[in-house]
Amino acid sequence: MATITPIRLVALPKELPESAIRNHVMDPPNVRNIKLAEVVESREIRLRIPIAPKKFKATPRVDLGAMGLAIHTLLKDIVVGYMLEVRKNGTLVHVGIWNWAQTPADASQGWTDDTRMHVASVSKFLTAVGVVKALKSKNISYDAKILDYLPDYWSKGSKINQITFRHLMTHTSGFATNSSSSDYAFMKGRVAAGVPSVGSYDYENMNFGLCRILLPILLGKISKSAQFLSDPGLNDKAWDAVTLYHFRNYMQQNVFTPAGVPNVGFAPTASTKNAFAYPFPWANKDGWNSGDLQTVAGGAGFRLSTEELLNVMNQVRRKNTIIPAADAQYMLDNYFGIDQKIDTPAGKIYNKNGGWGTGDGKTEQCVAYFLPDNMELALFVNSPIGTQNFSLRGIVKDTFVNSLTD
Repeated sequence: MATITPIRLVALPKELPESAIRNHVMDPPNVRNIKLAEVVESREIRLRIPIAPKKFKATPRVDLGAMGLAIHTLLKDIVVGYMLEVRKNGTLVHVGIWNWAQTPADASQGWTDDTRMHVASVSKFLTAVGVVKALKSKNISYDAKILDYLPDYWSKGSKINQITFRHLMTHTSGFATNSSSSDYAFMKGRVAAGVPSVGSYDYENMNFGLCRILLPILLGKISKSAQFLSDPGLNDKAWDAVTLYHFRNYMQQNVFTPAGVPNVGFAPTASTKNAFAYPFPWANKDGWNSGDLQTVAGGAGFRLSTEELLNVMNQVRRKNTIIPAADAQYMLDNYFGIDQKIDTPAGKIYNKNGGWGTGDGKTEQCVAYFLPDNMELALFVNSPIGTQNFSLRGIVKDTFVNSLTD
C-alpha cells in the first residue's frame, strides 16, 4: 500500500493569523472597472499650447516662475485642485497650490504639500526602484528570467520561461490583457495562459503587480514551494496576503524610510491629510475615496504627498542611499518604470504619470518629472483636466519647453 506523505504547511507571519487570511478579499469592488491614465502618446488628448520656436545661444534653463504661472493659468479653471512642487538638488524652488483637496461637499480641505493622494501608476516607478535594489543586492541580472521566482504551484503557460525582470519593468513581457486588473487570481490565471510572444510593448498593470509576488521569493522571505493552508482557495488568499505583507515591508524599509518617508501604505489614514477624487465640473458632488488598494500593489496603490514623492525622487537620483545614482540614471535611460524620455533644448526630461478613476469621471492623477539641471517636479490633480481630461504630462512638457530661456 502506497504511503501518502503529508503536506508540510508553512507558518503564516504572526501579523497575519488565519482569521485575517479568511477575511482577506483578493478582488474588492473598489479595484474593479477602473479607468487608467492614457499612456499611448498618440491617443492622449493634448491641450493646445502653442510652442514658439526659439534659438538659444547656449544650453537654456527653465524660468520656473514663468512655467509655474503657465501651468496655473492653464489648470485653474478646469480642475478641482492641484498641488505642484519643484525641487533642485533636493531643495524646494517652486510651489503652486490651487483650490480643494476635499471640497466643501466633504471636508473643505485645501491642498498642502503633505496632503496624500493615491499616486496610481507612479507606483510603477517606485516598485521599479525596489526591484533594482533587490536584484543588485542578490547580484541578479535585470535579464534574469522571472520563472525561477514564481510560486511553484502556479501553472506556467507558453513562453513564460522567456520573460525577464527587464521585460516586466519596460512593459515588454508579452502580457496583453486589455485590463487594469492586477489582483492575485487574475495574474495567476494570465501566467497559466502564457503569452504569444515576448518583447513587444503593451502597458500592463500586472507587469508590476507580478513584481510584488516575485520580490519576497527573490529575497528569501517566502519559499516558492510554500503552501500556507491546505484549502486551495485559502492558500491563494494566504499567498496574496503574505506577499503583500513582505512587499510593503520591503518597500518601506528599503525605499521609503531611507528617503525619510514613514508609514507608506495603500489606504488613507486618519493621521494624514488625504485628497479625494472628483469629476469636473464637480457640481458640489461628494468626492471619491478610492479606498484600500493593496491588492493591486506594485503597479498602483501607493499613497504619498508631493513632498514625500519628491523626497524619494531626490534620494534615488543623487543621494546613493537607496540605489547608486548611476543605477538611477540607467533606470531612466532604459525606461524602467517610466513612460517617456524626451529630448528638449535644455536636455532630456523623463516622466511617469498615473491616473485612477471611476466610470462617472471621478479622477485622481499625478505626474513625476525628472528635469535637467538636477530638478524634479511632482504635480497632483484630483479631477479630470477639463471635460476632455487633457494630458497632464503634456501640459508640463509643453510649459517647460515654452519657459526655456538663455
